[in-house]
Amino acid sequence: MNKVEIKSKRLIFNDFFKIQEAILRYLRFDGKMSEPVRRLVFERGDAVAAIILNRDSQKVVLINQFRYPTYEKGPGWMLEVVAGILEQNETPEDALRRELTEEIGYRAGDLTHIATFYVSPGGSSERIMLYYAEVGETDRIAAGGGLASEGEDIQFTEVALPELWSALDAGEIMDAKTIIGVMWLRRKLEGECKVRSRIQHKFRFWHRALCWLRAQ
Repeated sequence: MNKVEIKSKRLIFNDFFKIQEAILRYLRFDGKMSEPVRRLVFERGDAVAAIILNRDSQKVVLINQFRYPTYEKGPGWMLEVVAGILEQNETPEDALRRELTEEIGYRAGDLTHIATFYVSPGGSSERIMLYYAEVGETDRIAAGGGLASEGEDIQFTEVALPELWSALDAGEIMDAKTIIGVMWLRRKLEGECKVRSRIQHKFRFWHRALCWLRAQ
């Protein structure tokens, strides 16, 4: 038995974004098929995003831009990680490298995949593929700021790590992908710090032991 039975499907809004209507039945947890239900899907394609660490300044590169859907409930201007829509026939990595150059003017080397997740699975098919990347001052190859042809007006800024952790803890970051990226980065850096501390502790122990042996 199929878990989902699609009775009908049609596009009811077709613009930059699309809305699809489906009439369907699905397999319930009691083993029975549901009655026909109407569901709407907001289609805007998948997206890529990245939390970027400048290894030279040890600061995180974020962008700020006007987001009309957040205007009425606030804040309107959002502090976010670099992100953009995945174009047709484009790999996530290629899309991300393009967005990095367009928005902040950097090229990135290695890209580390953090997670792929749905933004709002109750109404949207969009997934975000989130990555981590490091850049340095020699990787700056363009002005950034977004594409004027698409009406973009993007300001990018570098945020010190303690300031970023404080903003996260205070609830000042209101963008989901950015929250996930910042939490992942803090855990990564804290883990690396603990490893270095253990190595330093072992080194100090063996150094003291060697000095004691030499003194005998």
